[in-house]
Amino acid sequence: MPRAGTRSASSDTAAWAVPLSLRPKLAERYGPIYAGAEADRHIRALKNFSACGDRVTERALQLGHPPFIGIVDFKTQRNEPIDPEAFRDLAAVRRLKVRNPAGLLTESLRQAVRDLVTSGGGLIEVDGEEDLGSLALVESLPAGATVIYGIPGEGASFVRVDAIAKEHVRQLIAQMEPRRLGRGD
Repeated sequence: MPRAGTRSASSDTAAWAVPLSLRPKLAERYGPIYAGAEADRHIRALKNFSACGDRVTERALQLGHPPFIGIVDFKTQRNEPIDPEAFRDLAAVRRLKVRNPAGLLTESLRQAVRDLVTSGGGLIEVDGEEDLGSLALVESLPAGATVIYGIPGEGASFVRVDAIAKEHVRQLIAQMEPRRLGRGD
């Protein structure tokens, strides 16, 4: 039994950190980017899609075309307030809360996505930063789905999930630095 104040292995969670060398690769665009009315038109036309980011998830809900899964952290690049009520309808399907510190992709976030893929979708509320959740979506959604994620100041990127996109995500995660996070991290 661990001494008081010592973390046990079971309280740790796996995470992958983005090394500086990988940041330019993650900043590359992998799908078309649309803004404004054009983005709205493309969102309305999607059949099976999920969204990563507060504004794109909120916009899909405002359009009456909710994503299968939405990942949000209640923050924006521009520090504009986000009303949690905006996500009420998606949260009513199912809501999971996970911790995912900035610059990391935690196993908790990856598992939450897998859980929602198999249980009918819903909302993932992230304590920390949701940005790398788009990787978890591409990794877990079936081929033919689309992942949309916000790009501040530009619009939304639309990535079609297929074998090539999944392999690309696997390679990106393999280049990340494995970490173990304790509950206090």
